[in-house]
Amino acid sequence: MVAKRFPMKLDLKKGKVEMVHGSGGRAMAQLIEEIFVKHFSNELLDQGNDQALFKVTAGRMVMSCDGHVISPLFFPGGDIGSLSVHGTVNDVAMSGAKPLYLSAGFIIEEGYPLADLNRIVESMAVAAKKAGVMVVTGDTKVVERGKGDGVFITTTGVGVVPEGVFISGDKAQDGDAILVSGTMGDHGVAIMSSREGLEFETEILSDSAALNGLITQMVEAVPDIHCLRDPTRGGLATTLNEIAQQSGVGIQLIEDDVPVHEDVKAACELLGLDPMYVANEGKLICICAPQHAETLLNIMKSHAYGKNAAIVGKVVEDEHGFVQMETTFGGSRIVDWLAGEQLPRIC
Repeated sequence: MVAKRFPMKLDLKKGKVEMVHGSGGRAMAQLIEEIFVKHFSNELLDQGNDQALFKVTAGRMVMSCDGHVISPLFFPGGDIGSLSVHGTVNDVAMSGAKPLYLSAGFIIEEGYPLADLNRIVESMAVAAKKAGVMVVTGDTKVVERGKGDGVFITTTGVGVVPEGVFISGDKAQDGDAILVSGTMGDHGVAIMSSREGLEFETEILSDSAALNGLITQMVEAVPDIHCLRDPTRGGLATTLNEIAQQSGVGIQLIEDDVPVHEDVKAACELLGLDPMYVANEGKLICICAPQHAETLLNIMKSHAYGKNAAIVGKVVEDEHGFVQMETTFGGSRIVDWLAGEQLPRIC
C-alpha cells in the first residue's frame, strides 16, 4: 500500500501560512501543489522544474519585471493577484509584443490566511487565462510575522515583437497626435476610496485590465505606431514627461479633452489630488502620426477597454521637453514631473 503524499489536505477556510510552508520540505510542497499548481497548471509548469523550458519564437524577444506591494490587497475592481498579471502583461505589450509567459514570486507573511492566498492565486490564474498567457515558473518565500505585509508578488513577463514593429518611448515626433484609451485616475482613486472608507453615488472601480488584445488590434491596423505606454504610477502627467524626455520633444495637452469620470474628479477634489497624476492600471497612451489618429481612436472606441478613448493633445518642438496644458479657463500651465508620491503602495 502506497502512503499518501500529504496525509491531510490544507484547511483553505481557516488555515494560516506558517514558517514551515517556506522551509523547503513536505509542507512547502503541499502549499505549492494545493494552491499554486492547482490554479496555474499548464504543460510547462507541470514539468516541476526550477525553471521553465520553452521554444523561442522567431522575432525580437521582450522581457519586463514588476513588483506588487499594493495596499489593500483586495480593492474595488480587483486584487493584487489580477493586478500582478495585468501590470506585467501590459508592460510587455506596450512594445507591440505578444505576451507569452509569466513567472511569479510570492513573499508571504507568517499567519496570512490560506483562504485569502488561494483567492489571490485563483484571481491570477483567471487573469492570465483571459490575457492568453501562462504562468510557467515561480517561487514562494515565507517571512516572519511582522516582517511582511500579507503578500508581495513579483512577476516577470516574456513576449515577442512582430517583424516591422518598432514602438518605443524615444520615437515621439513633432506633430504626432496623443491619444488615451479611457478615463484617467480610476485605479488610484479606487484604492484611496477603499483605504479611507469613502462612499460615492456610484462605486469607483479600478480599471485594472490586460490591454494586449486591444494593442494587437491597434498594431495590426497601424504597425507604425510611434509610442505606447501605460500611465501607472505618477499617472498621465508623469508618463508624458518621461516620453518628452526620452524623445527630446514637448507635449501640448488640452485639459477639456482629457477624460475623467465625474466621481473621480469629486474624489480628487476631496482628497486634494490632481487626476493627471493619479495611477491607472488598464489604460494606455498612444502617440502616432496625425494621419493615423482617427483610425486608432476608432479601434479603441470599438474595444471594451477603450470606449472612452480620446485625442488629448499633440507633440511639439521644444528643446526644454516641457509638458504644457491648455486649461479649461483658457490659460496654460506646465504639467511638471510629480515631485513626491501622491499615493503610496498603489500597485
